[in-house]
Amino acid sequence: MRSRLSRLLMGASAAVLLTSTGLPAHAWQAAPASAEAAQSAAPGWPQATSDIPADANVRFGQLPNGMRYAIMRNATPPQQAALRLNIDAGSLAENEDQLGLAHFLEHMAFNGSTNIPEGEMTRRLERLGLSFGGDTNAFTSFDQTAYLLNLPNTSDEVVDTSLMVMRETASELLFDPEAVDRERGVIVGEERTRNTPQLRATRALLQFVAPGQRLSNRLPIGDLDIIRTAPRERFVDFYRAYYRPERATLIAVGDFDVDVMEAKIRDTFADWTNEYPAGPDPVIGELQPREAETYIHIEPGAQSSAQLIWTQEPDQRPDSLETRREGVLRNLGLAVLNRRMSELSRSSNPPFLGGGGGHQELFGAMDIGLVVANFETGAWQPAIEAAEQEQRRLVQHGVSEAELQREVTEIRTALENAAAGAATRQTPALAGGLLNAVNNEDVFTNPATNLAIFNAVVESMTVADVNAILRATFDGNGPLALITTPQPIEGGAAVVTAALEASQQVPVEAPAATEAMEWPYTDFGTAAAPSDQSVIEDMGTTLVTFPNGVRLTVKPTDFSDEQILVSVRAGGGDLDLPSDRMTPLWAIDPVLSEGGLGQLTRTQIEQVLAADVVSVSAGAGQDAFTLSGATRPEDFQTQMQLLAAYFTDAAWRPEPFQRMQGLMGQYLDQLRATPGGAFALEGSGLVANGDKRFSFPTAEEIAGGSIDEMRQLFTQSTRGPVESWWWAM
Repeated sequence: MRSRLSRLLMGASAAVLLTSTGLPAHAWQAAPASAEAAQSAAPGWPQATSDIPADANVRFGQLPNGMRYAIMRNATPPQQAALRLNIDAGSLAENEDQLGLAHFLEHMAFNGSTNIPEGEMTRRLERLGLSFGGDTNAFTSFDQTAYLLNLPNTSDEVVDTSLMVMRETASELLFDPEAVDRERGVIVGEERTRNTPQLRATRALLQFVAPGQRLSNRLPIGDLDIIRTAPRERFVDFYRAYYRPERATLIAVGDFDVDVMEAKIRDTFADWTNEYPAGPDPVIGELQPREAETYIHIEPGAQSSAQLIWTQEPDQRPDSLETRREGVLRNLGLAVLNRRMSELSRSSNPPFLGGGGGHQELFGAMDIGLVVANFETGAWQPAIEAAEQEQRRLVQHGVSEAELQREVTEIRTALENAAAGAATRQTPALAGGLLNAVNNEDVFTNPATNLAIFNAVVESMTVADVNAILRATFDGNGPLALITTPQPIEGGAAVVTAALEASQQVPVEAPAATEAMEWPYTDFGTAAAPSDQSVIEDMGTTLVTFPNGVRLTVKPTDFSDEQILVSVRAGGGDLDLPSDRMTPLWAIDPVLSEGGLGQLTRTQIEQVLAADVVSVSAGAGQDAFTLSGATRPEDFQTQMQLLAAYFTDAAWRPEPFQRMQGLMGQYLDQLRATPGGAFALEGSGLVANGDKRFSFPTAEEIAGGSIDEMRQLFTQSTRGPVESWWWAM
């Protein structure tokens, strides 16, 4: 089973895929390879050999040429659809003289094909109603290239043209030398824009953890020398080797007849063949045995972080109930670790700004267990010591039954909520989920199955089971310590290694048990009957006014089952703030919500309300301050109590503000390190003619901010009229 990093870690850049209409039939390959050979080389659907049932609402199929397809009817939103074409090849498949060509080839999808002249797709796309970049996109990662189309309607014209464009991309690209040359500058400009401190830190990470393996030098953006000089034949070689029906999967989700869509897919793709030799699967390279090692990556503008990494041979087992059981146990244990580290970051004088642990499968190269701590510039030592000791505390003492059950409750609640809202899942999200399942070679399951698997695992698991898999997660080569810092560390790697070794000698104890608590915010006085109520019939909206002046707006919708969105507005927002000086309200959301309540810290709130689907976020809009949340019908009363408690008894603890001051200082440095970030930093204030309410704070303004001023501004402004909006779904 393969797994992938996030899009940001991939460093994959997005190109656009355009559509056309009213074009002639394809000019197919003249000498096809045999259908039998193509189908035998193609992977089947993983559920065929797994004990996990696939989502019965998806029609899975395979053409005689080996191409797979997955079709699902979904009417949220109505009359729309999403198409995804996955090619099972990315930058890992490139030869040394092709670095970057998988991504470059993705760009060439709209630069001319057999039946679509260069430049023609854009105009036809707009006439069909697909926005350039918003509804048409693509990305290249280490092990896949994916083309994405979101269709504004499911008329025959739009669907047929979109499928035709996908087919053109799959088999008919021309790679005109002049078009290739014109696109070289686009790729070079993209590399310049995306060559951020974060991307360079990612490159350093891959080179550190995967020396000698293909993964270490296969970022999809590639090698600029090759991008500038690669001849047309090199593009064609990669295209012929890897754009093949047996490596392709088409996904179609939307408000259409499944039988009709299946027939259209067959008509469009059934005679796609590729007579050329198939490209081999990439040889990733062997994982090298390693002892503990330290590396310091100095990168101005990057987030300061300490990472402890353990590497192991990759787990290549197919998706099954057993592998999912292990995943549930591991995720529960790591959730405990993440909560412990979150509590550390919320403490007085915390050792780091934020951190957590995880497990990742890296594209068949290795599995890794890791612990990460982000720190203020220069404060690497307490961060790496705290990360090391929390990881060791977890391995030596494990998790407690109480900690485990808290995470079980929270994850089960989320899975139950997902199952309850399954009927109104958004089409693009479903298409994305299918795309991920295809690329991971996982069985695509529905939320009810996910919940059932989780419940079956936790019903039979023990604390010992979780602790055993946690120990295995942090076994293997390591720890490999990677420090990313914008400035050198005096003494270099030897000093970091010495600090880490000294930390490993510090005894660690099991964490103290926490006491059970009750939710105390249940009484806000006697409820009053509305003084006025009216209905706007054509909007389906009810307006209510209470005797104390509070106004309520209720709007039922059918966007998402079993979900209620709540927004409470009070005060004047930005209009209440001075325009000539910076106020500390740039940090209102994390400071107010993370500060917790007078009777409960944020950690305690999460503990008490673990079984409830509730949330709170704060904001300062142009004309009001807001508190908002999302909940489900059975937790609606608790959601309203939570918002009311934040309005009446917010604690305004200083630790979140101090943490935000540390984070924002580094965030400004990160913004300045890229052209887009620098523009965002200065542009809003320039557009607003220097109005401080719409400007980014400077480092001096951040350091000089005061939580007392934030509290005073917010509480004074929100003493005025309150207006609540409910979107009941």
